[in-house]
Amino acid sequence: MGSKAFKTVITETSTSLVGPWRRPHQMLNAQVYDSHASIHDDATAQKLGFQGGTIEGPTHFSQFAPLCENLWGKAWFETGCISAHYRNPSFAGEEVQAILAKPEPGATQCKIQMVKRDGTEVLRGTASVGHGGPATALDQRLTELKPLADPVILHDVKVGMKTARQTVRMGFDQNMGELYPFSLGDKLKVITEPSPYYRREEESGNPWGRPIIPIEMLSVLFQYRSRDDRLPIKGPAVGLFADQEIRLIRGPLFVGEDYETEREVIALSGSRRTESLWVRTTVFANDDVPVAKMLLNLASIKDSYAPYAQEHGRLYA
Repeated sequence: MGSKAFKTVITETSTSLVGPWRRPHQMLNAQVYDSHASIHDDATAQKLGFQGGTIEGPTHFSQFAPLCENLWGKAWFETGCISAHYRNPSFAGEEVQAILAKPEPGATQCKIQMVKRDGTEVLRGTASVGHGGPATALDQRLTELKPLADPVILHDVKVGMKTARQTVRMGFDQNMGELYPFSLGDKLKVITEPSPYYRREEESGNPWGRPIIPIEMLSVLFQYRSRDDRLPIKGPAVGLFADQEIRLIRGPLFVGEDYETEREVIALSGSRRTESLWVRTTVFANDDVPVAKMLLNLASIKDSYAPYAQEHGRLYA
């Protein structure tokens, strides 16, 4: 029996479920971040050594949704989790493919991977359903982080900092602001894996009786008011998503419904080129019980912060 949720053609091998090759749309070329263009703008990205504006990481989560729904059914939309480390950017026009390794019998977690035609790995991680399962890909990454030495951009940010709750919602025709200069309706015209569950005019086949927000757009909803947090991050600097986990606890989340978000800094880490801020966003509905959580590693590129060398010299001379 076919899926009511997706018409995506899935190839099954002895070890994997494999989705079709897709060319995701780049919708963030007009994004404004810290009053400047972002890594998704061609000119900005090329200055930093990328071939062009990158496709935002969670866009790729949509390609895993049919594979996970094939494996776990309705539970995927209610308690599903994708936990991913972004390995290489992809660009407009490039084809990418989602691969899910079949779990052991009875297991609620499996490995996932996305690749380009030439074999370049875009992301790797885990997908799972339910609560209290094994450590996710990012649970594991948090135990292996390289500490942030000599911070400049994140000098004034401390682990444990928490933000006040903010109300967010996503309507079909609501522009999601400077960070996400498009609407859910715009996204649904080009989403790689369309579903009647996402559409206002096709509620009959939806187990919850009203349109749900696609997993890739949960990232947009949860980040919608993040710039109001006023965490003491120095800028302007160009940031990119390096790791991301979206976990549904009491899903799905619905179009046009109010939610509250609360953020906490849970780790700081670093590499030669970046300073990384790890933030966990907890999402509440109309009570105090979380409905979803997102873990995001926002990596700021040191070279994109103009006074970096000067401030480093002053702080650590």
